[in-house]
Amino acid sequence: MSQLYRQYSRPLAILILLALPFLFREANSLPTNNDIEAWLPDQSDFRAEYDNFKSLFGGEEAILIGIPNQVAEPQLIKAIASRIESLDGIRSCWTPQRFTDEMAKLGVTPETARERLRGLVVSRDGSITGLVAILSEDGLLNREGTVHDVQHILTYSQLSDEDVLFSGAPVIVAELNRLGSQKNTKQFFLCSLMICFGLLMYSIRHWRLSSAILLITVFAIQTTLCIVKWWSGEMNFILSALPVMVMVFTMASSIHLLHYFNSSRDETDPLAAALSKAWRPCLLATFTTVIGLLSLTVSEIAPVQQFGIAAATGAVISCICGLGLTPIALSLWPISFPDHHDSSQKLPTRLSLRIIRHRRAITWGTCIFLLVSLPGIVSLTSKVDPLDFLPRKSDVVQDYLDIEEKLTNVDSFEAVVDFETQDLPFTEKLRRVKQIEMMISAHPNIQHTLSLASFFPERLPDNGLDIIQLLSTAKSNQHGQEYISAGERYWRISARVHGESTNHRQRIFEELQHTLKAQPVTLTGIAPLIKQAQDDIFIGFWESFATALGIIAIVMMIALRSIKTALLAMIPNLTPLCLVFGFLGWAGIPVDIGMMMTASIALGIAVDGTFHFLLAYRDHSKQESRTQNSSLYALFKTGRPIFEAAMIASLGMLALTQSQFIPTIRFGLLMSILLIVAVFADLVLLPALLAKSPSRQVREQAGLRKSRTQEPSRIAA
Repeated sequence: MSQLYRQYSRPLAILILLALPFLFREANSLPTNNDIEAWLPDQSDFRAEYDNFKSLFGGEEAILIGIPNQVAEPQLIKAIASRIESLDGIRSCWTPQRFTDEMAKLGVTPETARERLRGLVVSRDGSITGLVAILSEDGLLNREGTVHDVQHILTYSQLSDEDVLFSGAPVIVAELNRLGSQKNTKQFFLCSLMICFGLLMYSIRHWRLSSAILLITVFAIQTTLCIVKWWSGEMNFILSALPVMVMVFTMASSIHLLHYFNSSRDETDPLAAALSKAWRPCLLATFTTVIGLLSLTVSEIAPVQQFGIAAATGAVISCICGLGLTPIALSLWPISFPDHHDSSQKLPTRLSLRIIRHRRAITWGTCIFLLVSLPGIVSLTSKVDPLDFLPRKSDVVQDYLDIEEKLTNVDSFEAVVDFETQDLPFTEKLRRVKQIEMMISAHPNIQHTLSLASFFPERLPDNGLDIIQLLSTAKSNQHGQEYISAGERYWRISARVHGESTNHRQRIFEELQHTLKAQPVTLTGIAPLIKQAQDDIFIGFWESFATALGIIAIVMMIALRSIKTALLAMIPNLTPLCLVFGFLGWAGIPVDIGMMMTASIALGIAVDGTFHFLLAYRDHSKQESRTQNSSLYALFKTGRPIFEAAMIASLGMLALTQSQFIPTIRFGLLMSILLIVAVFADLVLLPALLAKSPSRQVREQAGLRKSRTQEPSRIAA
């Protein structure tokens, strides 16, 4: 194999350079889709009811616009509404005057109409006028373009961003897509690359080799993104963390190979020796990482499943590039790493000996921390709120909060009244719908309700001819069809709800269900789906973690050919998760979409260092019966590459905190903390657990009393 690299390293390097422009072009054309509904469960009764509502009344997504009355002249509002409604992405645009005119046709007085519109398109204090632009099918397919067109019309009408409140689900999705675009994610990605390049330069002290490894990393990243494009065709804000993860995986493989190469430089063929030593632990580590990532597919949330598959693919590509392409760089620049003199080894040697000497204190101290963390793990909770996806200081978030406070509530429940096959007159159905609407609006957290009954006067005419004429006018009105479907079987009541959190909105939903249990009503909306997504995330968190834990434990038993050693080795891998998530539980910090993925991923990555350490420990223990000597040998042999790979991975993940997505920030921060704690577990706790000899013998082996077999000083050498 090394002969192959020596002969064809230059052609292979040229081939990689020629492929990079194509890969860059394909990866940069990857579109972004952060549709909120994609994050909701696919298979559930709530989803079936919501999809049925959409099939009856269409996808109900609206852009809410609030304009202060000092600039909201009637002619300006009418002109803006007319221009907005002319867009292909808009089905209809409602203003206070339009609502009033439609109600007037059915006999509602202007005063009554205005009172009914208060809390929807008229602010409660009367200072803001609202517009409701409902998206068409074309608008649902291109939310970002539709939102941009509406904003352009407002700008054309000489309304500045400071004058206008602009919110709604399409606005949030458009902002998510903007922030999650390739252009906006390049900032923290380039930051990660520069950090890792600096660490490589510090470790290798050779700019050409460091640059080559960086180029190999970029090649792995772009290849992974191209596969994502060909497979799913879309990016989302969780997948924006994928490039950094692939970078971490690739550099970890490369660093381990470089250190194996450095330790084999006295052999006849250092490259062949390095490959023979590196392939097994690297493949095993990649395999466990892939298991941890694929365990995310047990989640009911589609983007989490996509991330698991995409990241697992990236881990495989990283291993192939790290082990397969790094030898090209080593063949082109077969340099020796800078010598680490005895003085630079004193601190690691002293630390290693102290770890073995104080193994009992380390073990018992860790056990105490683990016991303290257990109540925190039990008290973990989850939280999903689409508004938390955006930065708190975002204009979109501020407009959302201002519209909630001053104009109307953005969140809504939809009540579908089903009269089935009852042969009831229209007026009787109208009366029953009005009665149900009053039951809904009686709830203190329902701020406004709207149905077809809202367009009729409180009291219908007594004259039968007048009633017939009124009903004929109502049925001929095409806008009334937004509130009835399938003839007159299904009637819709839209209720604006004020809820402080997902759990609060769910309580309101359940209370309304209880109130309406005797009525032929199906209650639906996004809110119950978000609550179910929140519950599914928490269940998926434990299921994916348990799946990864079980499979990785089995893999370690097979690879190490020892159940006892494998179970012992799982303790350091579980320690970071227990400590960190225990702290989150104690601090009352809920687990969100980004954080729930970290447990399985961190477990898979942490096993990387464990495998390298254990294989070195096992190889030495075949020749040495004293376990503390084998632990020392494994520390000296693998400690530095494990530490460097972990630091690069941790700092790389920390760069994700430069993202503008809150879940991505939390994902990067939590992964960075987990990887740092994993270094402690691999290089402190694991050697302490494996060193089982009496402390007096450890002191003898530490140099206070020479052994006639191997001394720690000789092991260090």
